[in-house]
Amino acid sequence: MPGLDDVLCGGLTPSRLYLLEGTPGTGKTTLALQFLREGVSRGERALYVTLSETTDELRAAAATHGWALDGIDVYELVDEMGLDPDSEQSILHPSEIELGETVKDVIARVADLKPDRVVFDSLSELRLLAQNPLRYRRQILALKRFFAKRACTVLMLDDKTSETGDVQLHSIAHGVISLDQMPRDYGPERRRLRIVKMRGIKFRGGHHDFLLETGGVSVFPRLIAAEHHASFDPTGKSTGSGELDLLLGGGLVPGTNTLLLGPSGIGKTTTAIRCMLAALERGESATYYLFDEGLGTLLARSATLGMDLAPHIEAGRLVITQLDPAEVSPGEFATMVREAVEERGSAFVIIDSLNAYLHAMPGEEFLVLQMHELLSYLNQRGVTTLLVLGQHGVVGEVRTDVDLSYLSDCILLFRFFEAKGEVRAALSVVKSRVNAHERSIRELKFGPGGLRVGKALGDFEGVLSGLPAYRGKVAMLAGQGEDR
Repeated sequence: MPGLDDVLCGGLTPSRLYLLEGTPGTGKTTLALQFLREGVSRGERALYVTLSETTDELRAAAATHGWALDGIDVYELVDEMGLDPDSEQSILHPSEIELGETVKDVIARVADLKPDRVVFDSLSELRLLAQNPLRYRRQILALKRFFAKRACTVLMLDDKTSETGDVQLHSIAHGVISLDQMPRDYGPERRRLRIVKMRGIKFRGGHHDFLLETGGVSVFPRLIAAEHHASFDPTGKSTGSGELDLLLGGGLVPGTNTLLLGPSGIGKTTTAIRCMLAALERGESATYYLFDEGLGTLLARSATLGMDLAPHIEAGRLVITQLDPAEVSPGEFATMVREAVEERGSAFVIIDSLNAYLHAMPGEEFLVLQMHELLSYLNQRGVTTLLVLGQHGVVGEVRTDVDLSYLSDCILLFRFFEAKGEVRAALSVVKSRVNAHERSIRELKFGPGGLRVGKALGDFEGVLSGLPAYRGKVAMLAGQGEDR
């Protein structure tokens, strides 16, 4: 699992005992099987010791992922006779150091196979068979010493069913990996992973999203922007519209993010596509993350406005990824963005829209924190980022679900306004950290020729309120078919 190796800054230290804990259904068995299959692929011997599942059940579980257990020895520690009440004392003798007959069978099997990797599934059944905490702890310590002498890397699985929580296991194990899942009111549950402890290993703390699906467990390391610096040229680049470049004070600057803020239907997406198309025509690679609109609708509408994206998609310069916010975790999305930048070389990224991304998050504070890391990462990699954020309302007072303005390097503000019985659109740059931008308000219009930005509306007052007063003779942009 490359993602888990990333979290562990390289992987697990060999010849140590690790505790993998999680409630039923979090993916412990799947993760353990991946651990053993990786060992087999490296020419190592692998052993799965089970008290909770039969060999047939394990093979069936592996088959659902398209796996076979070839090369993995499965040993059922307790059969029907071992669970007989009359034989319950055979697990451990009262002696402090002597193991019971059942565990001696494990010792014999390990001594015979000489495995490099061992999975012990699970400690919950062993806890019940041991009958009391003292015998249970002694048995775990004895097993730990036994495996350590034979250079085995061991994963012990625990389903957290004990009443006390068995914190003592954390002190015995060399490392502890905790899995949990969070049910939601709508959509699939979210699974998270956390490294509770890891002796002698630097690891990434906190929760990391992971996905349990056909093919196994995929871990998405929490993004830490400070680890991803890169050199780039911070020279401003054209948006494809000379007037918009003037409004921005020289175009869009690599290593910055621009927030397109305004009500629905005003042209935020179209403006973003115009800027992206200019980058594509310069030969840059781009990635578009589409949360709201259908892909077919987006392509058809863009082509109608003279911005055909199909040739760039066919050439591989543009990748449009349509996402369902109910299905994608924030960690998975951050990993997707990293892959686009680091593996495909995308220099231009659009997230459309942040409103849908907000609904994929467990809370507003998490959106701001994770978006801060994501934007910092993109800026440090020299990526030009456009963020689309819709507001509630049409004219007059408009509201936003979440305030991300302080995270943005540049803000393009869109507003509807009324003029001569017609609803029109205005555009203004209200913030820029990198350019000396215009503070004027210009009219914005779309047509078969694409995006058009008019002169400054100097003779209007109250445009941003939606109900302006006309004080002069500034001509509005002409309708379709009229050029002036």
